[in-house]
Amino acid sequence: MPIHDDEIRATVGQVRRLVATQCPQWADLPVTPLPDELEGTDHVLFRIGNELVARLPKIAWAVDQADSDARWLPSLVSHLPVRIPVPLHVGEPGAGYPWRWTVVPWVVGSTPPRLGCDDVLLARDVAAFVRALHGVDPAGGPFKPPGSRGSALIHADEGVRRVLPRLAEHDDGFDVTAAEAAWDACLAAPDWDRDPVWIHGDLQPGNLITDGGRLAAVIDFGALGVGDPAPDVAPALWTFTGAAREAYREAIGYDDATWRRACGWALAPSLTGIDYYRHTFPRMAEHGRRMVRAVIAELV
Repeated sequence: MPIHDDEIRATVGQVRRLVATQCPQWADLPVTPLPDELEGTDHVLFRIGNELVARLPKIAWAVDQADSDARWLPSLVSHLPVRIPVPLHVGEPGAGYPWRWTVVPWVVGSTPPRLGCDDVLLARDVAAFVRALHGVDPAGGPFKPPGSRGSALIHADEGVRRVLPRLAEHDDGFDVTAAEAAWDACLAAPDWDRDPVWIHGDLQPGNLITDGGRLAAVIDFGALGVGDPAPDVAPALWTFTGAAREAYREAIGYDDATWRRACGWALAPSLTGIDYYRHTFPRMAEHGRRMVRAVIAELV
């Protein structure tokens, strides 16, 4: 079932033709789609043999990621303590598929539980990755535009206010009035007034690859840019629970204002995501409900 009304989903046949035409060195390798449960919101993924994966955007908002990954990930990789998906090939449109796409190495491993992980060691691993990324010189990096994660939180206000009345028509397991109060508390936090930093922006469980319980790789840099670090503090809520949440927050080391903005970057996409994904991506909607309850518990 499509997640978005205007998806463009590449097929196995298209990927085979794209690879044969543009990457003849891999033309003899089998192409197989990844299971639906491994698919995210904005790309369709195909294994190419055993060691490669093709990432093809399925929605217009993701079409710039191929070029962003190719431009920035090679310069970041040497600064980071775990693997990241530096593209091996950036493909051109073709075979009836309209957008640029990438081939990256396949990383063997698993992802943490999608609805909460109380693993203190993993929390510290992710925090170490974030500290390393935030320590890279941001000079020349792409600034996060208004409304995107890493920009001022106020730019998300209109979308939150618009969705609250629609959420009030459903029972999602939280008080919408309390959610609005939590949002107001997030907005009241001072903006980031120091130098911007590199941020990943989407450190949710599906973008963390573990091996033997330790962080082995971080993937999906679609929200990469330079801005407020708060979205990379938000994994305390997105990804971790219990003692791991506290360990992540302590290890990441930012101040209370940044924590409140992080709560805002957990809350805003969760509120809008519950409404957007309610019928098309129930797993994402349920994750959003849990995030809203967590932020309410933290701030209200």
